[in-house]
Amino acid sequence: MKKKKVVDVVEEILTPFVKTQDMEIVDIEFVKEGPYRYLRVIIDKEAPVTLDDCQLVSQFLNSKLDTLDPIEEQYFLEVSSPGVERVLKKDKEFEKFKGHLVQLKLFQAFEGQKAITGTLVGLIDDHIVIENAQMGKVEIPKSKVSVTKLVVEFE
Repeated sequence: MKKKKVVDVVEEILTPFVKTQDMEIVDIEFVKEGPYRYLRVIIDKEAPVTLDDCQLVSQFLNSKLDTLDPIEEQYFLEVSSPGVERVLKKDKEFEKFKGHLVQLKLFQAFEGQKAITGTLVGLIDDHIVIENAQMGKVEIPKSKVSVTKLVVEFE
């Protein structure tokens, strides 16, 4: 089964279940790293995700995948939270985390920098807008950004 199809099947299986648990799927990936395949599922909810939440989702998904057997090769299943330095992927996440410190990693340098940190203003017309201390307001097309992630601020 191809990578995209595995992800689609897992999302179809898992979405109704996580909704009943007041959780959401942040990301699903099926990747090969070295000789191994990994099925990674990242979940989130309003309250912090606990180890019990990850275990619940893992057990549910493991049971369903064992029954349906949609993945022909061996793989490791990993279920986790997005973590404190979560990657922002979906448009709604850019709305949710307005005002938070983020780091943009760029495919090509912008004003001599391949990484820019600033306060997230939002996603406007498919441009990620941040307020940077040195550069002021910066607008970069989402297509030019490889990764946008939250940055932990230690006080």
